[in-house]
Amino acid sequence: MFDTHELGRRPGALQRLSRSVPAPVDLGVEGVIGVPEGAPVELELRLESVMEGVLVTGTARASAEGECVRCLEPVRLDVAAEFQEMFTYPDADDRDRSAEPGDDAEGEDVLFLKDGLFDLEPVLRDAVVLALPMQPVCREQCAGLCAECGIRLDDDPDHHHDAVDIRWAALQGLVETVKDGEKDNMSGAEAGVDEKQEK
Repeated sequence: MFDTHELGRRPGALQRLSRSVPAPVDLGVEGVIGVPEGAPVELELRLESVMEGVLVTGTARASAEGECVRCLEPVRLDVAAEFQEMFTYPDADDRDRSAEPGDDAEGEDVLFLKDGLFDLEPVLRDAVVLALPMQPVCREQCAGLCAECGIRLDDDPDHHHDAVDIRWAALQGLVETVKDGEKDNMSGAEAGVDEKQEK
């Protein structure tokens, strides 16, 4: 929770804050990458008083952990997420009734100040999750794993398998049979040549 009492309700008043907060649970994309629970999240905030409430603009910096989607090696990367959110005074709705109905987007989530306090966690969560890569890689050129045996291809760049196309597998036996038959024919032909030479 952040306190806005020092800021007051005078439009144009400004306050800057720097704060380190522990990361909440599940700050990231489950099973892919995220900021570990309790890890420090560095916040740089700018609080500005406006007619309707307090406009909060800021940047969150943290270190995220996950695994490479190509080779499954651990990945650690720094993430910076920018955000801006309006926290409305609870009585702002009553004062702004003069505005035309339907001006605000229907169904838009409105965040309210409660006793001069605001909770930044939902805003922080949205901003950080959107800033994280959906498919993290240990490096852009990561070759991944061999589909046949699972070996990490970066460790053995020349690794390959002589794959037989299953569509031709049935013919492979026929090729072997023909080769054996040719050998038999050749040995018979050689015997005939020898007989002619003896005569």
